Amino acid sequence: MAHCEQVPTAALTVDTVLSRMRALDTALPARDGIAVFNRVYLAVTEAVDRHIDGGRFADASAATALDVRFAERYLAAVDAAEEDRRPPACWRPLFQFRRHPGVRPLQFALAGINAHIGHDLALAVVDTCRTLGCEPVDLEDEFDRVGDLLVSLEERIRDELMPGPDLLQIADPLTHLLGSWSLERAREATWAAARALWALRRLPDVAGELTERLDAAVGFAGRMLLTPSLPD
Repeated sequence: MAHCEQVPTAALTVDTVLSRMRALDTALPARDGIAVFNRVYLAVTEAVDRHIDGGRFADASAATALDVRFAERYLAAVDAAEEDRRPPACWRPLFQFRRHPGVRPLQFALAGINAHIGHDLALAVVDTCRTLGCEPVDLEDEFDRVGDLLVSLEERIRDELMPGPDLLQIADPLTHLLGSWSLERAREATWAAARALWALRRLPDVAGELTERLDAAVGFAGRMLLTPSLPD
């Protein structure tokens, strides 16, 4: 497989991305929905950074660029919310429900993963291809390795944040919500969306409409994931 050209990457670096996330982790209340997702994403980014440093990616430059472009999307949404601007539709439910007492931490984590994987990752692949002058196929290995890290961390997240068995009876709505969303399916859809957006790059109106539809659809799924629990 051809590697991407060795050209400058994004304005941010992995270190600056990590610094931003650690600052958010310190500043936000632990139960805040953004804080819950931020802790998850910080763990993902630290794991990617270790894998890059350890030579686990065949193309470290491409992996770094994808990692940074990916993170920029999340941090831009945070900045928009802090500045009273509207974040992308995929992120709005998490910002709207971030302090809702009826939403459980696992829901916050999965809603953030849904927004970031379902929408941001597809756009980050396109951003990275433009930055490095390559095609999506040249990033497939990096995409898959990052996805594998996310899957392994999602399993740990579910173990750490899942409510106790007494709260997860078969009739509990959370049982159905968590069973209706799959990171693996989201990864597959994201890769297809990234390839489609890249193929449409010379048709900006069509690409823009597809991006808008993707944003709205992912936001709708996020709103469902954040359905508050009914009071006892």
